[in-house]
Amino acid sequence: MSQANSHSQIVQTDKTVLVIADLHLLAGDVRKNQLFEKFCEQAQSADQVFILGDLFNTWLGDDLSLPHYQTTIQLLKDLSKSVDVLVMTGNRDFLLNQAFIQQTNCKLINTPYLLELGKHQYLLTHGDELCTDDESYQQMKSILQHSITKAIFVRLPKQWRLKLSGQLRKKSVDAQQAKSREIMDVNPQTVNELMGKYPGADLIHGHTHRLNKHTEKTFTRYVLGDWSDSKGNAIKITSQSLSRLEIS
Repeated sequence: MSQANSHSQIVQTDKTVLVIADLHLLAGDVRKNQLFEKFCEQAQSADQVFILGDLFNTWLGDDLSLPHYQTTIQLLKDLSKSVDVLVMTGNRDFLLNQAFIQQTNCKLINTPYLLELGKHQYLLTHGDELCTDDESYQQMKSILQHSITKAIFVRLPKQWRLKLSGQLRKKSVDAQQAKSREIMDVNPQTVNELMGKYPGADLIHGHTHRLNKHTEKTFTRYVLGDWSDSKGNAIKITSQSLSRLEIS
């Protein structure tokens, strides 16, 4: 799979960067898709847009999912004509692949991604790898997102993939209901170990859906929220500042 340099990018100081995550778009969710369209209109004035995973609620392979999201694909394609759009996969859409790249002209990037903007550094990640207290989730992720598993899955008949996806999703929902809120949040030690590799950087992530700002001793952790049918959120970064945006 062709991917952009996934580890770092130096951005000139006069640029504007927008960061979003966890839209969980469904083809039939009219209101949320309209919010994303509004965001794309606003993002035309930016230089770069980072999508940190789970843009789609489910992605069962490019061949199966692309036809259902043609409106979203067209929005991304139009945005990519003037804006550099970089997409990180999440735990819901980790099967995004080459056909998605070709149809949208976006770039797929790996996690973590170090963004340098002027004198500031930001480490971007989806965030699920930081939730190490949730051992059952991490075990399932290591299986489902293994390259061999993904290669086998996308070659299965479409009906099999739909059935398996439904079963896995139900199992995931049932498991979440039995877990405490703390287990499904990031582990502080895991976060500190990661940030120790990137001294001077701040952290931006999604996945937990707990929009917040956490000021640590040596870095700040910015958490993106998920999108509802009536409201979305983004982070805007320039060389001078970082601010929150609301899309409604």
